[in-house]
This record gives sequence, structure tokens and C-alpha cells, in this order.
Amino acid sequence: MAHGAQKLFGWFGGNGLAGTAGWLSSMGMEPGYLMAILAGGAEFFGGLALVLGLLTRPAALIAAFTMLVAIFSVHIGSGLFIANGGYEYALTLMVALLALVVQGGGAISMDKVLSKNLGRA
Repeated sequence: MAHGAQKLFGWFGGNGLAGTAGWLSSMGMEPGYLMAILAGGAEFFGGLALVLGLLTRPAALIAAFTMLVAIFSVHIGSGLFIANGGYEYALTLMVALLALVVQGGGAISMDKVLSKNLGRA
């Protein structure tokens, strides 16, 4: 969520939407504003959904795809290790997110609560 808030709103020392759009455009990811909205939205709103356990599988899938894009567009040239700007952390997040895609939100997720309540109707 925090990285998405940096991209979208400029919180936590981020560059906000305009700065993120310019950065993405400079890497050839056009249109920069759309890419910034998609990346920031996936990170912020996807993270929020995961914290709430709401729409866990689709939120995790979208966030995992976002990490895959980040790996190949930003980190791959720096190698594996995060100390050098590598893809280690993004890969770890992607694997954890894919586990959520497979497993779902679990017993205390909003998904579970809603499925029980909707099942009774």
C-alpha cells in the first residue's frame, strides 16, 4: 500500500502521480499517466483489499502481475540482490501473492465472511 500511496498521492516521500508518470515515461512505459495509475492503483487498492481479505484472489493476481512488470521493467538489469536495486524483493512479493491466489483469504477474511452470509440468503 505504501508504494502505491507514493505513486498516486506523493505520501511517504513519493513523487505523486505526475512524478511517477514522468519516471515511467522516461523508461519507455507510455502513456506514463496511465501506467502510473495502473501501478499505483494495483499497489494501493490491491494492498488495501489484501489487508481486508476482500477479493483476495483477484487482488493478489493483479498485484503479482504488477510485481512481474516491475521485475522486468525496473529491476532485472540490477541482478537479484536488493542491495544493488535487484529484483529479490519484488520476486518474494510475487511468490507470496501467487500463494494467496492459490490459497485465498482464509478463515478470517472478508471473503469468507461474505461467502457465509451470501450462502445463507
